[in-house]
Amino acid sequence: MAADLDVLNLFVIAGATLAVPILAFVASVLLWPSALVKVYYWYWRRTLGLQVRFADCGGYRFCYASRGKTGTRPSILMLHGFSAHKDTWLTVVKYLPKHLHIVCVDMPGHEGTTRTNAEDYSIEGQVRRIHQFVENVHLNRKPFHLVGTSMGGNVAGVYAACYPDDICSMTLICPDGIRHPHETKFDNHLQDLKHSDYTLNIPLIPTTVEEMEDMFRLCSHVRFKIPQQILQGLVDVRQPHNTFYHEVFMEIVEEKSRYALQEHLHLITAPLQVIWGKQDQVVDVSGAMVIKEVLPKCRVDILENCGHSVVMERPRRTAKLILEFIILQQDARGGTKKSC
Repeated sequence: MAADLDVLNLFVIAGATLAVPILAFVASVLLWPSALVKVYYWYWRRTLGLQVRFADCGGYRFCYASRGKTGTRPSILMLHGFSAHKDTWLTVVKYLPKHLHIVCVDMPGHEGTTRTNAEDYSIEGQVRRIHQFVENVHLNRKPFHLVGTSMGGNVAGVYAACYPDDICSMTLICPDGIRHPHETKFDNHLQDLKHSDYTLNIPLIPTTVEEMEDMFRLCSHVRFKIPQQILQGLVDVRQPHNTFYHEVFMEIVEEKSRYALQEHLHLITAPLQVIWGKQDQVVDVSGAMVIKEVLPKCRVDILENCGHSVVMERPRRTAKLILEFIILQQDARGGTKKSC
């Protein structure tokens, strides 16, 4: 009888021990979905071997995640888009070889990087800040491969034009900053915003679960089934930063920033790869041909059944294309023994 009680007590203790983390998980999903989102990113950074680091530059702090060390292949610097963060690239990093040196930085004012005045949020202001980061972490000791998507693509292109010695090759993914011939759904939203003197809600700055769903439908051709609690968590994570996002948005749609990439295309000398989702509703795919008219030697890859969020919709394909391009350019410059 005593032995039976001991076994029963053991099961009770084991059950209680298991119940605590299960209840904690359920509570986090129901009560603090934003915490779950943060844990998710932490888990994937850890799984992929990325470490979060900080670079202090005279009172200005950059937050970035990195993996690997400089080797025979060039380092890769990745610039995310508007209102995103360094973890945007986790889906792509997953499919890149672990020996590559990869750096994903929070753009000026985003996530863990310092927020200052509006001057830093123009495209040229962001370029200056990213160059400050590159020099601080000595990323340009050897020419590196630069990748940018959306707003980050605009910044990456202008960076390559302003600091050509830093870059050995680059990839622009659905880059903003181009006068594309065909209007998109987002262009129509912009017209409505202008007519309302920007009093209407900005589609890229959701404040409710419904608006978050609308943003996903706008940015992604693939229809992801995301639970309501996760959507709520994404809204909660972004909510404290919406005033800042609005400030950045107003800065990058200004004339001097909106077409900054196109105005600097003729200055780009590094080998260029352009990746674009054919069904992009934010920045029309016709922008790829605009780039190719100015830089006819650039490589263009159009992805079928893919929207603006290429890194989320087609991460494996994106990683494969980037790696192929890096190797091709490196081999063309003298083989794998050289950094670029």
